Amino acid sequence: MSSQPVAVAPVPRGALSQRVGRRALDWLPALVVLVVVLVVWQESIALLHIKRFLAPQPSAIASTFWDDRGELLRAGWFTFQEALGGFVVGSALGILAALVLARWPRLSRALMPYAIAASAVPIIAFAPITNAWFSPFGKTSKIAIAAILCFFPVFVNTLRGLTSVRPSQIELMRSYAAGELAIFRRVRVPTALPFVFSALKVATVLAMIGAIVSDYFGTFGSLGITIKNSVSLFDFETAWAAILMASILGVLLYVAVALVERFALQWDPTRQERGTA
Repeated sequence: MSSQPVAVAPVPRGALSQRVGRRALDWLPALVVLVVVLVVWQESIALLHIKRFLAPQPSAIASTFWDDRGELLRAGWFTFQEALGGFVVGSALGILAALVLARWPRLSRALMPYAIAASAVPIIAFAPITNAWFSPFGKTSKIAIAAILCFFPVFVNTLRGLTSVRPSQIELMRSYAAGELAIFRRVRVPTALPFVFSALKVATVLAMIGAIVSDYFGTFGSLGITIKNSVSLFDFETAWAAILMASILGVLLYVAVALVERFALQWDPTRQERGTA
């Protein structure tokens, strides 16, 4: 047995710090834009004497957010549960439906026009209907609204990913006597994963929108009701603080999905080209 030493490539010094530095530089333009917008917003309201109901000052919104953080956190957690439930249910059903229709293309061609027509209906039109199906004061009707919003982008993108496999890949697998299940598992599903995660990131935003809009129809202790009641009482700082809380929760859900995507798609050589490496 040969006992020759094996050469090991040295780990570049400072590689981690350089990578962190590049990430910080990537976020720098967005931070600069945020600071500029907040400064212009703050000063323009004072200089132009803009009324509170049009746009409160960011400093007043931040102060209200901090003073009412306990109530906003409770309302935010309530709404976040609705959004997360709708995200999970809608995304799971969308992926499942895409798997079924990708297996039977004729069924897909027959049902796709109806799916497109249903997705074109304004989501606020579904809210009274789901309240009639379920309790208007519970979470179930709000989860249903968020699930409907999440279903269609996940369904369409997943189906597109499953059916965008190159014919040469299918022929290669069949030349190795691979069955349909093996082709589905080893070719179609890996090809569809980037499409799926792109849709899931869009669905995180839609889930929060659906939960808050459906809250307007009767869920007490939620962000939607907080915004609605605050506006009716001319307490615009609290309304904007609730909107800020919803934005923070939506960003956290988006980041969680993006982290799962980064872990799940480590094998994908096109991640760096798409800017997700």
